[in-house]
Amino acid sequence: MLRTFKLELPLHLMIWPGLLIVLLYHYGPMVGIAMAFQNYIPTMGLRGSEWVGLENFKYMFSLPDTLIVLKNTLIISVMKIAAGLLVPITMALLINEVRIKSFKRSVQTMIYLPHFLSWVIAGGILIDILSPSQGIVNKILSSVGIDPIFFLGDKSWFRYVLVISNEWKEFGFSTIVYLAALTSINPTLYEAAVVDGAGRLRQTWHITLPGMRPIIVLMATLSLGSILNAGFEQVFNLYSPQVYESGDIIDTYVYRMGLIAAQYGPATAIGLLKSVVSLFFISTAYFLAYRLANYRIF
Repeated sequence: MLRTFKLELPLHLMIWPGLLIVLLYHYGPMVGIAMAFQNYIPTMGLRGSEWVGLENFKYMFSLPDTLIVLKNTLIISVMKIAAGLLVPITMALLINEVRIKSFKRSVQTMIYLPHFLSWVIAGGILIDILSPSQGIVNKILSSVGIDPIFFLGDKSWFRYVLVISNEWKEFGFSTIVYLAALTSINPTLYEAAVVDGAGRLRQTWHITLPGMRPIIVLMATLSLGSILNAGFEQVFNLYSPQVYESGDIIDTYVYRMGLIAAQYGPATAIGLLKSVVSLFFISTAYFLAYRLANYRIF
């Protein structure tokens, strides 16, 4: 063991900077969970604040906005997960059919580039594009006789804007994952299918999709771990009070309650509840990933 440790020492040293960051910014702040059970007053600190037990949780569930926020988070998350599977798989299948390598690589690069944009920049782009007065989308709608739509200020449209814009930004990354899965399919299967008279559609249905099934199952199960993460950065940069009813999620609700309204105890209680539920879904996701796709972290 000592000899192995000496051989792996450079690797352990490389891990330490990242491990320190995780300990400092992820595990260190967990001390603040105590605020969920206190009437927290910043000037008195964690030790001096009054201990109130589960009162913050009772207060949280007594608020009418809490159930609305939970519902919005689940709806938006499920929509994003569904689109995050369907769109990249479809795009990977289409790109895989392209035979011109230069065009294929160009398309891969173009759809992957938005992944590197922050939501501050992407949000600004979307605000300009979807503007009801000057946005190109509403200008196109007006040219065909459709009245302008306030996409970012209409609660009936806002969720769809979140899902579509999220896919525009992120589907390129997932597409590359599925394209990598396609390279592992034995090409002799396609040759045998051609001999048997199968067309491209039947080859896709009977060879390509079954060959991708392990990675599809893996991505689907792992996405369960983010069921309560509807995307704080995206929503925060796009939402407004007009769409709170359909677009407000747990993270933005915690932000407003904790940092703006200074209700630190209830805000921490909501965040703690989210963490506990997310832990359950993450554990379930990894269990299913191991059972269905033989995926293990260790």
